[in-house]
Amino acid sequence: MSNNYLRVEKIGGTTMSRFGDVLKNVILKDKSDIFNRIYVVSAYSGITNELLEHKKTGMPGIYQTFIHNEKYEPAMLNLQKNLCAINANFADIGLDTTKADNFICERIAFTVDILRSMDTVLGSGYVMRRELLLAARELLASLGEMHSAFNTSNILQNLGYNATFVDLSGWHDRQERTIDERIQETFQHIDPSTTICIATGYTKGTEGIMREFDRGYSEVTFSKIAVILGAVEAVIHKEYHLCSGDPMIIGEENVHPICNTNFDVADQLADVGMEAIHPKATKPLEQAGISIRIMNVFDPNHSGTLITKDYICPQLKTEVVTGSDSVISIAIHDTKMVGEVGFDLNIMKVLQKHGISYINKATNANTIDIIITEKCLTDALLKDLRAQFEVVTVQEMAIVCAIGSNIAKPGILAKATKALADAHINILTVSQTSRQTNMQFTVDRDNFVLAQRALHQALCAEDE
Repeated sequence: MSNNYLRVEKIGGTTMSRFGDVLKNVILKDKSDIFNRIYVVSAYSGITNELLEHKKTGMPGIYQTFIHNEKYEPAMLNLQKNLCAINANFADIGLDTTKADNFICERIAFTVDILRSMDTVLGSGYVMRRELLLAARELLASLGEMHSAFNTSNILQNLGYNATFVDLSGWHDRQERTIDERIQETFQHIDPSTTICIATGYTKGTEGIMREFDRGYSEVTFSKIAVILGAVEAVIHKEYHLCSGDPMIIGEENVHPICNTNFDVADQLADVGMEAIHPKATKPLEQAGISIRIMNVFDPNHSGTLITKDYICPQLKTEVVTGSDSVISIAIHDTKMVGEVGFDLNIMKVLQKHGISYINKATNANTIDIIITEKCLTDALLKDLRAQFEVVTVQEMAIVCAIGSNIAKPGILAKATKALADAHINILTVSQTSRQTNMQFTVDRDNFVLAQRALHQALCAEDE
């Protein structure tokens, strides 16, 4: 059932670390209209990396320390020191640091006790190691969002606003509930029209939110709350606009915000790692008919990017140029391939075995190129492929994309390839489906930046 007033709003970790701006530009932007908002908050910048592992580099955090039987307790004490330092930085905008420190220190102490018990049980050899380690990962992840959500509600309360800390972490709750059940039961006795709701981005459930979604869990919580409570809109607050290109690559003066697009474009962006929102969080919103708005916290007067199901750009144009320089091409050459029905099914089975979703696939009579993210490449994967197929080679490369809700424009592919040729860039593979929402080019990794600049100048600059 839709609530024509309720908006569920997600605030990311990098943005949360500049909470004074969040307070001014988001939560208290219009003091006459502060209710009917549920804010789902992430941990402060860098904290989840410290708790688990660095999202981009893989540098180990406390979880990795724990699973490798290393000394995790000093790391937990260092975490406590860092979280209390964050608290101290928010004292001047209203945080009661004594309450905030007591809150997080109590939870860290309890977490250490649980980890000690888990360590003892793991040492006994009588339990399934994987299941217990997954539980430890869930437990550690929840700390970051409990910390930021408690602080946010405490600051608002101390500023004189009616705010509610909505703890979805299931702290000390032994009853078994699914994620959806916990959200429903928690909000059953909360009226968002009379209080500002600050919810943890982590939700405890019997299925384990990290088992399926891992680091995308806060956006899944955000999506589920919006769908279950029937929000009219789901808003994501970031530290930047969703633009026609990466300002760090194209230049801030050369890009422009995308004002409208659709879920198909959002999926295309996510597929190459430029996530407007986690793809597993968009689907329930899309199916429920709830639009997504992406806002720049530091440009509060801009209406942001509205993502809807049916939007088609009225003009034939490329909306965004993006890509990734962290992809690998696995080229599988086999002379038995030509004319053999279902040959590539065997390749897909190997990828499925290793839990890998590919970005792109290019084929000819006896070669299939599979493009995957670099972090997915393992020796075990290559061993399994080489055991079945004649020649398997690996090449580092980059992928660049021209994406839009309406790019079915005669000559646009020719224009794109000419732009790359004029920049002296060799195209290794090219792909576009009949829906014509995404032209993908793979190029040498050294040409990643130059390729995006060339495509943006040729396809987007004329539309500014």
